[in-house]
Amino acid sequence: MKVVALAAAALLLATACAPGSETPEGGASAPSSVKTDAASLGDVSLTVWDQEVRGGQAAQMAELNKQFQAKYPNIKLKRVSRSFDDLKTTLRLALSGNDAPDVVQANNGRSDMGEFVKAGQLVPLDEWAKAYDWGSRYAASVMQYSRYSADGKTFGEGNLYGLPQVGEVVGLYYNKEKLTKLGIQPPTTWAEFEDALAKAKAGGELPMQLGNLDKWPAIHVFGTVQDKTTPADQITTLAFGRPGASWKTPENTKAAENLVSWVDKGYFNSGFNGQGYDPAWQDFGKGNGVFLIAGTWLQADLQKALGTKVGFMLPPGTDAGAKPVITGGTGLPFAMTNKAKNKDAAAAYINFITSPDAMKVLTATGNLPIADTAQQQEPAGLAKDVFAAFGTAVGEEGLVPYLDYATPTMYDTLGAALQDLMAKKATPQQFVDKLEADYSKFAGK
Repeated sequence: MKVVALAAAALLLATACAPGSETPEGGASAPSSVKTDAASLGDVSLTVWDQEVRGGQAAQMAELNKQFQAKYPNIKLKRVSRSFDDLKTTLRLALSGNDAPDVVQANNGRSDMGEFVKAGQLVPLDEWAKAYDWGSRYAASVMQYSRYSADGKTFGEGNLYGLPQVGEVVGLYYNKEKLTKLGIQPPTTWAEFEDALAKAKAGGELPMQLGNLDKWPAIHVFGTVQDKTTPADQITTLAFGRPGASWKTPENTKAAENLVSWVDKGYFNSGFNGQGYDPAWQDFGKGNGVFLIAGTWLQADLQKALGTKVGFMLPPGTDAGAKPVITGGTGLPFAMTNKAKNKDAAAAYINFITSPDAMKVLTATGNLPIADTAQQQEPAGLAKDVFAAFGTAVGEEGLVPYLDYATPTMYDTLGAALQDLMAKKATPQQFVDKLEADYSKFAGK
C-alpha cells in the first residue's frame, strides 16, 4: 500500500524546478566538467563526517556505506560519526585545517553552512546536480534549504551546497497508554492540547519531557508555540534573516508568555535546563511523560522503546482543520569541502546515499526519506504516523524554517535567551528585545 497521505508532497517534489546557480567569487568552485563513473576514478580515500549516531540513523548510514563500498571497492570510506553538538563544535576548526574531511554533514543555518560558504570552505554542487539530475527528484522548496549566494549572505537562493537524505518536522510524541488512563483523546485543537497538559498534571503525570542543557531543544518547543501565535510569513522572514519582519510584535511576545506559563504550571520536568536532550527523550521512552515535543528523527528510537504505546501528530492548530504551520524542513545536508581530494568521488558518495535505492533503506530503518516518499511501502506503527504528518505538512505547504537559521549568531542568541526566559531570568519583553537586536543588526530595517 502506498503512502496516500503523501501524494500532494510527492507531486510538489516531482514538479518543482531548481533555480539557477551562480559562480562563486573567490571561494571554492566546481570543476568545469564532472565524472559520474565512480568506478573509473582509480583508488580513492574518502573521509566522511556525519551525525547519524542514533539507532535508525546509524543503521541506515552503516548499511548505505556497506553498499557503497561493495559497489565501488576502489573508494575506501573512512567514516567519523559524531553527535550533532560535537560535530557543530569540531567542524569549524576542521575545515580551516589541512586535514579536513572530504564530505560533511553541515547544519544549513547561517552560523554553520552560511559561514562555511562565506569562507570558501564548501564546494557548490550545481554541476553534479545537473549531471545526476537531482532536480527531477528534489524540489526547489527542498533545495532552497541548502542554497546560498557565493558570499554566504543570501540564504535560500544561489548555489547548491548540500543535499539532505531526510525530511523532518517537529511535532508531538504522545504516550497512548497514559492518555487512555487519563481519559484524554489525542488533541485536535491547541486549546485541547493545553487542556491535556493540565489534566496530565492534575492526574499526577509529567505532562511534558524536556532536556534543554544543549539549549537548542527549547528552540523547537518555542517554535511550536510561536507557530500558533505568529503568521507563517512573518516566521519565514525572521527565520531566513530577511528584512521586513520584527521580533517585537504582540504575537511573538504572546508566544514567549505562553511558554513561561507552561513553566509556571509545572508542565515540564524539574531541572529541564540542566538535563541533556538524549536523557530526556530516553526517559520519555521509558514511559516517563505524556508528551514530548521533538522531531521526526527520534521515530526509530521511540518506536523501539515504546512499541505500540507511542504516537506522533502535528501540533494541532487553533481550530480543528486549520491549515498547519509547522516547524521543519530537511535534515542536515551532506556537503563537499574545498579540501576534498577527489571531488567526483565525493559527489558520487552524496549521490549514492540520496538515490532512490537509498530512500528505500532509509524507510526500512525507520527514517523519513525527503525524496521519493510516496514510492515507499507504507510503514507500520509510529512510522505510519510520521509519514502521514510529514505528508500533511508538505502537501498543505505548512512548513516554516527553523528559527536559528536567521543570522550567523542566532543559534547561540536564541538558545541562551530561551534558557534565561524559561529560568525566569528574563521577561518575555526582554526575550524578544534580545532577539530583535540580533535580527535587526543582520537583516537591517
